[in-house]
Amino acid sequence: MSSIGTIIDENASRTLAPAAVGSQAALMSIVSVATVVTFNVLRPKNKVVYEPKVKYHIGDKSPPRISDSVLGWLPPLYRTKESELVDKIGLDAVTFLLFTRMMRVLFGCIALLGCSVLMPIDAVYNVKNVPSQSRDVLSMLTIRDVRGPYLFSHVAISYAISGLVMYFIWRNWTQMLRLRQEWFRSPEYLESVYARTLIVANVPKDSQSDEGIRTIFESVQVPYPTTSVHIGRKVGRLPELIEYHNTAVRELEQALITYLRGGRIAKERPTIRIGGFLGICGVKTDAIDFYTAKLKCTDKEIKDYRKEIDTHEAENYGFASFAAVEYAHIVAKMLRRTHPQDTNITLAPNPKDIIWQNLNKTKRELGRNRLIGFLLLVLVCFFNTIPLFVISILANLSSISAYVGFLSRWSQVSPGSFAFVSGVFPPTISALFGFFLPIIMRGLVRFQGAQTRSGLDRAVVAHYFAFLVISQLVIFTLIGVFFIASELVINEIGHHASFREIINKLQSLPASINQTYINQASYWLTFFPLRGFLVIFDLAQLLNLVWTSLKTRMFGRTPRDIREWTQPPEFQYDIYYSNLLFMATVALVFAPLAPLVSLAAAIVFGISSYVYKYQLMFVFVTQIETGGRLWNIVVNRLLVAVVLMQMLMVFSELEFSLPRLPLSENTRRLAIGLQYKFKSFMWATCVPPMLFVAIFKIWLDKRFYHKFVYYLTPEMELRHAKIHSSSADDSRNRLERRFGHPALNAELFTPMLHAEMIPLLGDVYKGKSSGDKARSDEDGGKKDAQVVEGGLRFASIEEQDIEYDPVLYGRDREGMQ
Repeated sequence: MSSIGTIIDENASRTLAPAAVGSQAALMSIVSVATVVTFNVLRPKNKVVYEPKVKYHIGDKSPPRISDSVLGWLPPLYRTKESELVDKIGLDAVTFLLFTRMMRVLFGCIALLGCSVLMPIDAVYNVKNVPSQSRDVLSMLTIRDVRGPYLFSHVAISYAISGLVMYFIWRNWTQMLRLRQEWFRSPEYLESVYARTLIVANVPKDSQSDEGIRTIFESVQVPYPTTSVHIGRKVGRLPELIEYHNTAVRELEQALITYLRGGRIAKERPTIRIGGFLGICGVKTDAIDFYTAKLKCTDKEIKDYRKEIDTHEAENYGFASFAAVEYAHIVAKMLRRTHPQDTNITLAPNPKDIIWQNLNKTKRELGRNRLIGFLLLVLVCFFNTIPLFVISILANLSSISAYVGFLSRWSQVSPGSFAFVSGVFPPTISALFGFFLPIIMRGLVRFQGAQTRSGLDRAVVAHYFAFLVISQLVIFTLIGVFFIASELVINEIGHHASFREIINKLQSLPASINQTYINQASYWLTFFPLRGFLVIFDLAQLLNLVWTSLKTRMFGRTPRDIREWTQPPEFQYDIYYSNLLFMATVALVFAPLAPLVSLAAAIVFGISSYVYKYQLMFVFVTQIETGGRLWNIVVNRLLVAVVLMQMLMVFSELEFSLPRLPLSENTRRLAIGLQYKFKSFMWATCVPPMLFVAIFKIWLDKRFYHKFVYYLTPEMELRHAKIHSSSADDSRNRLERRFGHPALNAELFTPMLHAEMIPLLGDVYKGKSSGDKARSDEDGGKKDAQVVEGGLRFASIEEQDIEYDPVLYGRDREGMQ
């Protein structure tokens, strides 16, 4: 009768498949090189895609000059230090670059330790003690078959890795705090109204007035008086109407562009179906007439609504400004744990950072939404086990082939293609499903009541990171244990074992969890080459180019599409941070167990640091500048990853410190060890680093956190703070203008068309059109608008004006810094 040890050992040798890993590494290396070559060829001729920030920037904050030569984009990357870029790309972008650089250097050191110390030790042990038929080139470089005193080398390296992580975090925390303090002292921050403003949430009904806000602060005897206060005002359905109007403008523009493409009227007018589902059933109607009627109706409703809206009806939030930035931060720190009249008082965000529809939600509404959001998140996690199961099947094709006829024949007839599929498909499917998860996660966090976009980013990093670790590292491993259990049951049934004997065998499965982690090292060795390729693919932006080309040829592009496409896109910090943190977690967990994984991670982090540096210097912009506020969030997750590594090392020591006996005996002893509270104390050698990390985290909070969040200056510097007068704030209505709901004064979209299409509007609308001297609401009101019968205005966009005015772009971006 086969023992579970034999089954697991056979599964291990099959799972650590060198051919599958080699296939994936070779394929990803080839396509990555091809992608880099494509990027170098396309970049000089497509600067609107690869260097939009050269044209669109604020003031004199243009990126460094870059050569059109094939490799001309590389010198600015290694000549420019991250700290020199704060003024040009913002502290959020520099913070991200500091983090990627820290990951590059940190995992370079970890990989050097593992490959120079652990791999030779493991290889020597395997050559001396493990039969050749029971090992392969990958298993020889892991802890899988190592026993006895050799294990202490892995424990020592885990100590060294923990020390390296804490050292690099401390070193970069120090630099980050210095940059944050410089950002606080920058003229842009000190001159901004929001920097010296506090937001008051959950204002009780009897205090929902300007005077009520002032009374709340006086009741707690803050050391500095407010210079201006403003209670939020209800705007009703106005934001939804404006969004509906602007969507109708986009739809009308696209219908007209399709109909008038090339300056000629098409044979048939575009149509849509109303009341159907996904274009099926419903009533077929003229698209141009439908969107025109929709736009006119909405435009009239917005104008009437703005006239009738009661701006005196208060919301449950308000704002209070102080005479100096330093005063506001002192008061915010003082009130961080107090809740006068059950309110919540914090530093006010940039007004453009606020998610206004969530700002007025009550505590009951927020509590309900958070509960529903959590349940939906659990549901998403549950359904995510389906792709994980598929991935696990593909990752364990070798094991399954013994029981599935056509897989067995395939592996024997064409071992090369079999290894290729088992090595390439699992990480590819994982990446495809990973594309949609952040979008779902962001929507759920927003539904739960995130009140700012920066707060939304922080919540997504926390939620998405936890989701990735639980699903990819925990559940994925448990699915692997399920495969081992299935093999065991099938084997025992084949030997006519009784039901009791099968149950007794299954009781030893918990001991195989750590073994399964090591066996799955081959999957992660295929995961990292794919991640490296995706980073390079992100640099080339081929999908963006292909999609834009297809859309232009098939439907045509509206002037609005072209303007939005030519402006620098926004960088998704939450998604990029989460992916980097998950890669770091995987690399740390496997660093003392399978050092090749940390080497693969070091290579990917090295590529990422330079690719993202190029993108943030020349391509992407920060949506809303927060001064690197995500830093402490990502550092805390990195420390969690260290603890996870040490926890797995504890189980490694529990299992592998036992003599090389049949695995059933080992697992029996492990079960006894668990039952008697681990009386074998060899596992305890892995516990101290976890305590060190906890102490280190407490010290970090005391040393850095408050100075990072608040602008706390010495008494001498406080005396020279820039003071803003109360009379100036009140007379200019600064607070109300900055923190009034944007829907009250938002500019509505004006339909835009290419200039060559404007003369055709008379034929489109079967009526007269005139070159009225009315102005478009957009472009600062500089463009003439063509008026058709019925009063609908169309902005005529000349070819030389098709791209957005850089001056207007700079004006729009200034409020986001």
